[in-house]
Amino acid sequence: MTHPAERTRNGRGWFERLAEAASNVTSSLLFMCFCLALIGAFVAVHVAGLDVTWQLLVGDVMTSLNLLLLALLKNSERRAEHAIQRKLDSIAAALLDQRAGETPEGAAAELRKVIRMEEEL
Repeated sequence: MTHPAERTRNGRGWFERLAEAASNVTSSLLFMCFCLALIGAFVAVHVAGLDVTWQLLVGDVMTSLNLLLLALLKNSERRAEHAIQRKLDSIAAALLDQRAGETPEGAAAELRKVIRMEEEL
């Protein structure tokens, strides 16, 4: 199974758009406040000595959120890693073309194409 960054050469698929939107939401101040409220609820439920059902509910929500954030982080990491590798490959090709004395137009066009690649993946 290939990674989404390697499958969609002509634009982003639904998963990439979803991961990007989720990444934007989870990096916002509103989401941080939600996480702090969730931690506060976790502490309040334990301090108040509420029923175990409430403790499990809050703990399960925190665990689910943790797994979701882990998946999103890994997706972002892979997309960035793929973009960096493509850029390095383009730079290496341009340097080889320059050293070989060939015209660098093709390599320069490839470099221009991958400059903001991480935003496309």
